[in-house]
Amino acid sequence: MGHASFVRGEYRALGDRLRRGPVAMVEPEDPAARRAWQDILEILFSPEDAALASRLPVVPATAEALTSRTDLSVETLRARLDAMADKGLVLDLRDRRTGATLYMLAPPVVGFFEFSMMRLDDGLPKARLARAYEAYMLTDTEFLEEVSRGATVVGRTLVHEATLGEDLVPEVLDWELAAAYVETADLVSVTNCFCRHAAEHLGTRCDNPLETCLSLGTAAAYLLRHGLARPISREEGLELLAATRELGLVHIADNVQQEVSYICNCCACCCHELHSAQVGLPVVQPSGFQPAREEERCTGCGRCVRACPVQAISLVPRSRRRDDGSEPSKRLLSSIDLERCLGCGVCVDVCRESALRMERRPRPPHVPLNSVEAVTRRMLERGRLAELLVDGAAGRGPAFANAVLAAVLSLPPAQRLLASEHLQSRFVRFVLSRRQMP
Repeated sequence: MGHASFVRGEYRALGDRLRRGPVAMVEPEDPAARRAWQDILEILFSPEDAALASRLPVVPATAEALTSRTDLSVETLRARLDAMADKGLVLDLRDRRTGATLYMLAPPVVGFFEFSMMRLDDGLPKARLARAYEAYMLTDTEFLEEVSRGATVVGRTLVHEATLGEDLVPEVLDWELAAAYVETADLVSVTNCFCRHAAEHLGTRCDNPLETCLSLGTAAAYLLRHGLARPISREEGLELLAATRELGLVHIADNVQQEVSYICNCCACCCHELHSAQVGLPVVQPSGFQPAREEERCTGCGRCVRACPVQAISLVPRSRRRDDGSEPSKRLLSSIDLERCLGCGVCVDVCRESALRMERRPRPPHVPLNSVEAVTRRMLERGRLAELLVDGAAGRGPAFANAVLAAVLSLPPAQRLLASEHLQSRFVRFVLSRRQMP
């Protein structure tokens, strides 16, 4: 963007790099939001960290592969990256095939924003950071517009399982259920909620527990390795899910079917993701379910209205006449805005009259199979797919490029054509043109 000439060169380079990922940390036009953007970077990244981070690729790569991007030896580079991983700025991931450690710059969300608030006291100026996050995300809408842009958003809602009737249970898939992920995870951890911790420093935190965010598998291993979480058993994880359902919290996971890395349990009062849905810029996808109302049972008590985390339910007058031709009751009736509804099931949980039930959404949103498909779709929708392929191939070689191509070839025809235009590669366009359109 070229704003703010007073921003140091290291942070300008880092800002440019953070605009190139699947979820960009955009530099806002609004002066207050832009000052907050700069403040976040300067609090979290030292000038040396910022300079190194600006050279890291979009996808994971070994320290050996990254030496060509820096002037550092492998040993020095690895030590620097490990130290940044301890701060939550870099992801150090273990390649299951080779056992090698792969490094990448953590995204802003879900990434170093959240990691910075997982520890209660680590020397960071938490109150100052909380104020900067609030100003960056809420003073201006540019960041929310970036995160909500395109069909493939970062998070997705998982329905409260107890709200699914017996008629639905046989057709519900494991990847639609929070409990199924926890039951099959090889490692489970719990950590503090970013939103509630930030709200605490702003004086706006609710009474819901702070330690409610679950991480699973590889993500749990990363957090535990760097002291950002504590380990719990699968049974404890399932108990936490049940307890948060009792509190009316919403399960939000990353938007993939396989290897879900986190399940947050979110409240409408503090959660930035739920707030985005309230203002019409949803960064979380609805579940494959939605509530249906039985009018004769509804008493218009308003419990569902108060419980809905995205303000998708309101009370309206009963308009139709009774069957006997008499005037309609003056009592109110619940009305559900299904376009805004996340399909979490919280409203069904609180209804005492059994006037609400969950049913299948007629057109459930697409959920990417895995992280490669999710990242490919996000980069395509944001016009950055060519960068993903070039940067990824440079960092991880042909295997990653092939994985991206496989994800591209699974796209519908119109999106596939758009992808070929973004890639600007004769080879990729040739491969896509030879693929038989469905």
